[in-house]
Order: sequence, then C-alpha cells, then structure tokens
Amino acid sequence: MKTLQQLIYSNRRWAEWISARDPNFFQKLADQQNPQYLWIGCSDSRVPANEIVGLMPGELFVHRNVANVVVHTDLNCLSVIQYAVDVLKVTDIIIVGHYRCGGVKSALMREKQGLIDNWLRHVQDVMVKHERILAKIEGFTEKWDRLCELNVVEQVLNVCQTTVLQEAWERRQDVTVHGWVYGIEDGLVHDLGFSVTNQEELTAAYRNAISEERQKVVWE
Repeated sequence: MKTLQQLIYSNRRWAEWISARDPNFFQKLADQQNPQYLWIGCSDSRVPANEIVGLMPGELFVHRNVANVVVHTDLNCLSVIQYAVDVLKVTDIIIVGHYRCGGVKSALMREKQGLIDNWLRHVQDVMVKHERILAKIEGFTEKWDRLCELNVVEQVLNVCQTTVLQEAWERRQDVTVHGWVYGIEDGLVHDLGFSVTNQEELTAAYRNAISEERQKVVWE
C-alpha cells in the first residue's frame, strides 16, 4: 500500500505552526467561514491562491479549473459563485489567470491533448473572437501572454452575465468582479484594470479592457 507520509508529516508541522501563532485558530475556523473574496483561478499547481495574496485559510473562497474558465453551463462553477454571493456575501470576485498558462498555450497551438480539448474549446473561442488583436502581435510569447489576458477578460464578462450577479446587482448588493493575471516568472499579480461593480458600467469597462493598446502592461 502506497502512503503519502511526507505530506502528512508536513501537515502536522503546519498545524503546529498555525496553533503556535493562534491557539484558537482552528476552533474559530470550524465555527464558520467568512471570506470577503471569491477566487476563480487556474488549476495550475504553480498558482496557489491563498499564498499568492498572503491570506490564511478561511479568508478566500476558491474555485479552480484548467485555464480559469467560467461557462454558463458549468453547474459546478455557477454553484460556487451562487454560494459565494448569496450565502457567504463576498464583496469581491477575482478571476485570476496566469501568464505561460499551459491550457491557453494548448488552445493557441490547437494541440490535441484528449478529453481536455473539449474544455479548452472555450479558450479557442476567445482566440477566435479576438483574432484581429492577436494577429497584430508577432512574437509567440507575447501573443500567448495576451491571450492569457483576453481569456481573463472574457471570463470576467461571463461572471458578470450570470443570473447570480445580475440578480445581486438588481438588489443593490455590494459585489465587484475583477480581472487579474499572475506572473509565474516573478510572482506578481497584475490588475488588468477590468473591475465591474454594476450592470451599467459593464459595457464601457469591457471595451476598455479589450483595447488594442493594452499589450501586457503592468497595471498598478
């Protein structure tokens, strides 16, 4: 029988370290979770959500899938969003892609990987939608990075168009959707400047986000 004893040992050390800092931490965590943020990110093992933004367990509600895609028929993702907005009352939803994303690269190169090709078809749809923008970018890495950004932009739009967000905004609930990209090569998060607080500002914010002038700019 194969065991993962090293991981269990590391867990014990981690739990002891947390308890030494705050003896009541796990009891408080067991009583309730009260996160302010919903993180929708990529499954990539190099992009650990809590660690990137320096948050502890209980402070970030997380959903991850390959290439951080939000699809209107994906009941898993939609259920996470609905629970986060309607039950946990998060105030911020952050769609976080990352540069050098393998899923985005496979979509860009139209590689054949198997079953995952069906999922990455959504990223290819983003590529086709923004073909004119991408065609003007000569370098492969630059094109790849820009598609990573555009994919995030489209997923922000998809989240904003869900019935969950539409209904939340109709009742004037405080919830904002943001688009970020994480740089694996430097460990830094880049704000794409696409944040939406209500339905009225969605169209203008989206048009600004896909502006051709935005070519992998670090937004402070």
